[in-house]
Amino acid sequence: MPASTTTRPRSVATASGLHPRNRHRGRYDFPALLRAHPPLARFVAPHPVEGETVNFADPAAVLALNRALLAHHYGFDRFELPAGALCPPVPGRADYLHHLADLLAESAPDRRPPHGPSIRVLDIGVGANCIYPLLGAREYGWRFVGADISPASLASARRLVEAHAHAGVADLIALRRQPDPRAVFARIAAPDETFDASLCNPPFHASPAEAAAGTTRKLRNLAAGRSHRTRGQPALNFGGQAHELWCEGGETGFLRRMIAESAARPKLCRWFTTLVSKSARIPELERALANVRAAEVRVIPMRHGEKRTRILAWRFSTPDTSAKSRPAPSPATPAISTSPRAR
Repeated sequence: MPASTTTRPRSVATASGLHPRNRHRGRYDFPALLRAHPPLARFVAPHPVEGETVNFADPAAVLALNRALLAHHYGFDRFELPAGALCPPVPGRADYLHHLADLLAESAPDRRPPHGPSIRVLDIGVGANCIYPLLGAREYGWRFVGADISPASLASARRLVEAHAHAGVADLIALRRQPDPRAVFARIAAPDETFDASLCNPPFHASPAEAAAGTTRKLRNLAAGRSHRTRGQPALNFGGQAHELWCEGGETGFLRRMIAESAARPKLCRWFTTLVSKSARIPELERALANVRAAEVRVIPMRHGEKRTRILAWRFSTPDTSAKSRPAPSPATPAISTSPRAR
């Protein structure tokens, strides 16, 4: 394989920082959100500059806002999470999917973002909120396999998918348990199974104490009013169970394991991708990818209000040598399906 090359494309974000196709790139339409989710009303307050807002330091307000966004924009009107589960910032999660669609569009005959169930995506750490499969199935009609180490998180994800069968997502999402807490791709997919892409929102921290300190910093920043000045949109998410927030080695350790496992099975995905919370971690990860001779590496910047992050993407083959056929999982593959037809 050729040595890896790193590309930092120009950001395609709009002035608000979000992708041009993101439904949330403008200011929030609070009247429409309140119609979609009336319980949001108790959290809405006047903003000195932008009309209306919510207190983003209040986890209940953030959850209510995200429920309203999911109900209004996607038809997901029963978004219930277990106590303490990670509450995803919907606009930022949607942005990741739109950038992923742009990556896949590069090898499409018409260079347009692909739609439909022929596209298969592997979500590493799907979590109790199942947010990437729900949004990706709704926006693009892609098929997803969501993997997680937590049976409780998978049970919550399954309930969410089943609750929104009316939105047409149930047959597009399958859930699988990762039995090894230190593994990433291993023991998830059948030997002949392939995906168009993987995505991941990795644990950021290396210990419970580090995670608690990070939460304290976020709340301190919010109290200072920094996140209230961003077009009425939240810059941070809240909550999170232990496995969602920290792991041995922290984010860098997790991603180094991910890179090593991707190299052990380079044809598993056309594109391997993950969020990386701190730009300072990118050089070390690029060196790790060069060591495993990734054919191409991309660093894609993303911004949601004042929060800046990035997608690290890599592949081991060029489009003309990527696998063309993507067989369904074999019956022996461990899977928790949301319906008898979900694969």
